[in-house]
Amino acid sequence: MNCVQLPYIYLFNTKLAMRFYLSFLFAAFCCTQVFGQTRPAFDAHDLSIVWEPVQNNYQNRGLSLNAITITNNGKNTLPASGWKMFFNDASMLQPATPTNNAKIDFVDGDLFSLAPTAGFGELKPGASETVQFVSDDGVVNITDGPDGFYVVWDNEPAKGYNTAGVTIKPFKPNYAGLITPATVYEQNKIVKDIPDDQLVKVFPTPVSYKETGGYFVLKNSPSIGFLVDPKLQTEYGVLASDLEGLLGGKFKAPQRPIKVIEFIYGNGFHNEGYELSVGQDDIRITASTPTGAFYGVQSLLSLIPPTAWTHPQTEIDIPCVEIKDEPRFAYRGFMLDVGRNFQTKQEVYKILDLMALYKLNVFHMHLTEDEGWRLQIPGLPELTEVGGKRGHTTDTRNNLPPSHGSGGDVNNKTGTGFYTTADFIDILRYANKLHILVVPEIEAPGHARAAVKSMEARYYKLIAEGKKLEAEKYRLADPDDKSVYSTAQYWTDNVINVSLPSTYNFVETVTDAIISMYKQAGAPLKTINWGGDEVPRGVWEKSPAYLRLQKTHPEIQSTADLWYYFYGRVNKMMQARGIYLSGWEEMALRKTKLDGKPFYIPNPDFMPEHPQAEVWNNTLGDGNEDLAYKLANAGYKTVLCPVTNLYFDMAHYKSFDEPGYYWGAFSDIDKPFSFIPYDYFKNAKVDRDGLPVNRNIFIGKQRLTDYGKGNIIGLQCAVWGENIKSTERLEYMLLPRLLGFAERAWAQDPQWATEPNAAKSDSLYNIAWVNFLNVVGKRELPRLNYIDGGYSYRIPKPGVTLQDGKYYANEQFPGLTIRYTIDGTEPTAASPEYKDAVTNTGSGLKFRAFDTKGRGSNVSEPVTP
Repeated sequence: MNCVQLPYIYLFNTKLAMRFYLSFLFAAFCCTQVFGQTRPAFDAHDLSIVWEPVQNNYQNRGLSLNAITITNNGKNTLPASGWKMFFNDASMLQPATPTNNAKIDFVDGDLFSLAPTAGFGELKPGASETVQFVSDDGVVNITDGPDGFYVVWDNEPAKGYNTAGVTIKPFKPNYAGLITPATVYEQNKIVKDIPDDQLVKVFPTPVSYKETGGYFVLKNSPSIGFLVDPKLQTEYGVLASDLEGLLGGKFKAPQRPIKVIEFIYGNGFHNEGYELSVGQDDIRITASTPTGAFYGVQSLLSLIPPTAWTHPQTEIDIPCVEIKDEPRFAYRGFMLDVGRNFQTKQEVYKILDLMALYKLNVFHMHLTEDEGWRLQIPGLPELTEVGGKRGHTTDTRNNLPPSHGSGGDVNNKTGTGFYTTADFIDILRYANKLHILVVPEIEAPGHARAAVKSMEARYYKLIAEGKKLEAEKYRLADPDDKSVYSTAQYWTDNVINVSLPSTYNFVETVTDAIISMYKQAGAPLKTINWGGDEVPRGVWEKSPAYLRLQKTHPEIQSTADLWYYFYGRVNKMMQARGIYLSGWEEMALRKTKLDGKPFYIPNPDFMPEHPQAEVWNNTLGDGNEDLAYKLANAGYKTVLCPVTNLYFDMAHYKSFDEPGYYWGAFSDIDKPFSFIPYDYFKNAKVDRDGLPVNRNIFIGKQRLTDYGKGNIIGLQCAVWGENIKSTERLEYMLLPRLLGFAERAWAQDPQWATEPNAAKSDSLYNIAWVNFLNVVGKRELPRLNYIDGGYSYRIPKPGVTLQDGKYYANEQFPGLTIRYTIDGTEPTAASPEYKDAVTNTGSGLKFRAFDTKGRGSNVSEPVTP
């Protein structure tokens, strides 16, 4: 019904007045009026959504059949029409629904709309309606479903109202390579418990480590004093602060100290190297640089028993050791994508603390994406006012559309958010104190929708104010461009037009703003990463700006040449400011053809300019397995960031309850630990589907030359943000995989990696692997429970197998506790502890692993034959 607008009436009759008043209340109850438009008085949050994967290989075509069930939990009826429901899904969905009660339309990126059709009746309180839909991809895990549902009323098209969250029904995908509890049990069979006194107590593993017997007993008493070289005063402050936190108070002024902690400046060390000597009466950290002394401090903290972090201690026993140490690689990086889903400044601090603890020294901040611009730029406020917010929109003039389940309301925690200049300066200062270099990334020319749409909003705002020249100054899109393209993420309008002169005004303004922030922070800026990733075919081809540029630049024969034109100009801009250019591998490649097919070679034009290439693409079976080695052999300074081993947003393994993408690989903690930087063909055991790799794919591929080894400057792991919708999920995906990476980036080349005999190499690897799992499970995970307030690391679920009528369970990490129930309920920290095989004839047996804080893993349910 239509809302009633009552005329102004002077009512003398009380009964008449009451009649009008009740009519008004009834109308208000039935309808809500917003700016002259109407919508039913229905709260979208009363709708709950259940996603159920129904069938893979639907119609024998590799599709999947899915269903969402919409339930009305409110007191009002949802009408049969007059609304649409929007949601996000990473796969392409088909418009027709097998249930014939709705139509699904693709909007852009990962955004879809669902409109009820004649088969969708009104939804009364307590009623449900199921809509089946077809996805172009199969379902493997919980990440493969829709999320972020919200309702838009036809009469209020500019506003989105979030529904309740999505519940996921269990599903067993029928794919080869699925990891079951029995599979996990087999993988864990080699894991043995190693006594604590046989474990190296510093992590990552030092070059040289020897325990000499006895302990330095640390107390907060006047008997302990400090001797500090003035050059290492800051590092002393770091140690003193940490020790005071562990002891619960400031150090007391020394009076004839009996024990001494000494910081010594010595010559001849690697610039990140140090020596640490712990005796019963003294501790000495010796280094040639503050950075080396800082890593000596981290090793000293690593020696401290993990239980010391649970609460303030009266005394701490530190084992006596002699350590000499330095890193294998100078570049030990972690990339965090905050463009797709935002992380707060406080969470960034926690990540930086984690990096410092494990001696990582480069924090690559992926600050911009299609779905978000996260850094305030003075003079271009629209970048964060528009590009820093996500919510329902019809024109992208005030905010970006929802992505990755962020919902219709702009007030959300991950889709909306940015760092002010003050925030970013704080982050830079914090990182600098921890000897971590921050590398900012501004994605261009692809993955740039947030920038493009923000500058379009700026353009239309200034045009409306009659400021044409100012409006056009930073525009990134050619309004007359009729080019058609679609990215890997299904965006159709996300690429900066590099033919426009205004693009370079934008690049220059952003660059100078970033340089200014670093100067204010007193932090070093060596490079800006300018992306270069995944620009699709078809861009710019029908752009009048491109055609105009061609007329004045004869070297531009096709749109492929715009690549070199853009990066050539950006490179000169960086060089003029004393910094070097870095980007993803495509920045360093030249497109050509081989046998009529597209082919990439290292771009010889850029090599003399010494840009830095970060290489992710070694996807097994795609033909680019040797791409990083090609670039390094050609002379490019190369950072290895391979998707197969170092992408920590990938699912741990192929199981429905494990979150994460898997397009490039499945990646448990063994993947970074087993990575061989100089011969990663050797460590490739399974393909991206988790099946044994076909080694024929390496035939004819370039191996790394000795010259090329000199151009591998380091390693970088990464967490991309599509599925990182909370700090807890970030830490779950990052930890403890980060420890496998830290070991490979810092520790020396292990013997198993270079041993030519395959059987001997495997044997050496298994010994190292089991030792690593013991160190992580017994020392590092308990520490991570409490340090910095605790981290929400992933606890792997137990392996379970049935043998001779009994159920046996095991764990990946010694130090975790397995508990079980037999009545079908989920085990808790109070459930019986697993100590020996369990006999159970029923079907209610469940196992979980727990850490020292009582947090539990996913549930393992044995598969009964």
